[in-house]
Amino acid sequence: MADTANIREHMEVLGSDGQHVGTVDKVEGQRIKLTRSDPAAPGEHRYIHFDSVASVDTQVHLNRTAAQAKDEWGVAKV
Repeated sequence: MADTANIREHMEVLGSDGQHVGTVDKVEGQRIKLTRSDPAAPGEHRYIHFDSVASVDTQVHLNRTAAQAKDEWGVAKV
């Protein structure tokens, strides 16, 4: 697992294929909460577990493609 301490609000999240997955809203526990206003997840917060993070620089890079990440993400129950 990558060093997730540098994940910040508004960072772009990319799949291993370089495709956009979402935008960081905040970190909650061991998961990244994505903004619900992002076109990739319209209207609902989505979550990505830290196990999916490959690296963090100015963006969050996942160890799976965008399509795989979207198949696996959880939906916030509000």
